[in-house]
Amino acid sequence: MNAAIIGAGIAGIAASIRLAVRGYSVDVFEANTYPGGKLSSFDQNGYRFDAGPSLFTMPHLVDELFRLAGRNPQDYFSYIRLDETCRYFWDDGTHLTAWANHDAFGREVAEKLGEPAEHLHAHLQDSARKFDVTEKLFLHRSLHKASTWLNRDALRGYWHLPRLGVFGTMNGANERRFRNPKLVQLFNRYATYNGSDPYQTPALMNIIPHLEYNIGAFFPKEGMIGITNSLVKLAEDLGVRFYYNTRVTEVMTEGKRVVELRVEHRGQTTSLSLPPAPGPLLFDVVISNMDVVNTFRKLLPNARQPERILKQPKSSSGLIFYWGIRQTFPQLGLHNIFFSNDYKTEFDYLFRRHELYHDPTIYLNITSKHKPDDAPPGCENWFILLNAPNNTGQDWDAIIAEARQNVIRKLSHNLAVDIAPLIETEAILDPRSIEFKTSSSQGALYGNSSNNRFAAFLRHANFSREFDNLYFVGGSVHPGGGIPLCLLSAKIATEIIP
Repeated sequence: MNAAIIGAGIAGIAASIRLAVRGYSVDVFEANTYPGGKLSSFDQNGYRFDAGPSLFTMPHLVDELFRLAGRNPQDYFSYIRLDETCRYFWDDGTHLTAWANHDAFGREVAEKLGEPAEHLHAHLQDSARKFDVTEKLFLHRSLHKASTWLNRDALRGYWHLPRLGVFGTMNGANERRFRNPKLVQLFNRYATYNGSDPYQTPALMNIIPHLEYNIGAFFPKEGMIGITNSLVKLAEDLGVRFYYNTRVTEVMTEGKRVVELRVEHRGQTTSLSLPPAPGPLLFDVVISNMDVVNTFRKLLPNARQPERILKQPKSSSGLIFYWGIRQTFPQLGLHNIFFSNDYKTEFDYLFRRHELYHDPTIYLNITSKHKPDDAPPGCENWFILLNAPNNTGQDWDAIIAEARQNVIRKLSHNLAVDIAPLIETEAILDPRSIEFKTSSSQGALYGNSSNNRFAAFLRHANFSREFDNLYFVGGSVHPGGGIPLCLLSAKIATEIIP
């Protein structure tokens, strides 16, 4: 049995491993010169930067792939559990550390924010309950198969439906839980983990903090790129073949099967034929790890287009500044958040005006805190992420120039030092380049947005209803974006394959 995978993002790599373990001969075609998609890395002037995702949760989903292959995960990949999940800063001088230990975190919110610790504990317990009910139903199974809705886990989910927060908003639930608006803001930010708006997304999304606070936040010892590198190594050890700088340009079909892939390798176009049954197939299975919108629009223009799904509003994107900083800051940790003074208005700009607010919330990641060789001695590698609207043709050059000044102003105020002269090297990633490098429609980081209660049902299935041997993985299809959900998409898709 032979399989072709379009795209070497984390879901494509995971799918290749799962199929190889089942005995498939697997070929992966990647348009870029490197694997990982958004989960990649680069070096610049003595600094190393993880290019995309910076938070590692649910490491057991990575370990599972090694164990499936009969390998010891520690022979390929190692990580540590963090003692703190994030440091938070507000312009009024309030600083708060979210400790991994719940009692320590409870004391912190009581001392710094005057919020009773039991409110925090109740919130994290509720997050765990929501996750326990929904995990097996929504995250490990296809929502597009009848069997998903007719098993014991589904019946349990129906029983708990009123308590899952499907009908209210995340912000509404958090305002009822907490009396300090800063703690409401802190937990509202978890909507951004799937590119959504806390004032619109269902309260069900309050399951997200469970991943970080109850399961834990982790750091790969080689940086986030260590996830990609270790899984590619495992895949290659299992016989998977990766073809880089090789772009699939069209998926040809005949009847109910994919019969041909057209690829462009270093500027030259060729075809990989898949003769229709009953003749021998070069590829029995084709999996697309490409954004589902571009899979249909660009690779399958003559196929039935699932317009209702493809035209859904997209998630937010990101504007990232990679800065090499000629100084160290002991008051900063691995993960840091500098909050906007008007969160609601910031999201109004993001999703309704499709603009960047002048007082943006800033996420600052510094891997050199745990991996010192990521920056020269006495320096730090700053990964600065702003939530940004997806690309609808804005003047990004002007937006970037203004945002850069706003970020420097806000960080300089909070850190009591002028940041501008400390920037030794700089690179920038914006929604345009995200779209170009990763084929993400409109540069959206998580596919469709989750700003309504039916969002989970408005993602494409992990299989094609039109073509029997075509499947889909990655952040734009079920169950969603982010490393854990992408890994689960590979599990769901490959388990559906006969």
